[in-house]
Amino acid sequence: MRAGPQPFRPDLFASYGNVYAKRMFGGHGLFAGDAMLGFVSDDLIYLKTNEDTRAAFLAEGCKPFVYRKRSTGEEVALSYYQIPERLYDEPEEFADWVRRAQTVAENSPSVQRKRRLTAKHGRPTGKKPPRR
Repeated sequence: MRAGPQPFRPDLFASYGNVYAKRMFGGHGLFAGDAMLGFVSDDLIYLKTNEDTRAAFLAEGCKPFVYRKRSTGEEVALSYYQIPERLYDEPEEFADWVRRAQTVAENSPSVQRKRRLTAKHGRPTGKKPPRR
């Protein structure tokens, strides 16, 4: 049995496959290819959801990641939900949840737009390359 939340652990993702972490916003984004399927914040893992996959998180009592806007103080809930605590001890089932999160991430409008721009311009954004 594990003792409380833990930061990104490559061993937890071993049943899933190639997931890598990139430092961002005081935590780590979790990526498979060019799609961000989740992130780690305050040692908790959050996975990307949509209307279809969110029900499983809600059924387990999971909460969305919420941040407070500095400009207005308004709280904003993202489409990333904390994984159920039990998944830290069930790597094969965790891998299934990660697979669903990757599918959601790969079909997100931002990833689709990025891929279209890469195909059109040969680079990830529509921006012109820097002058030399």
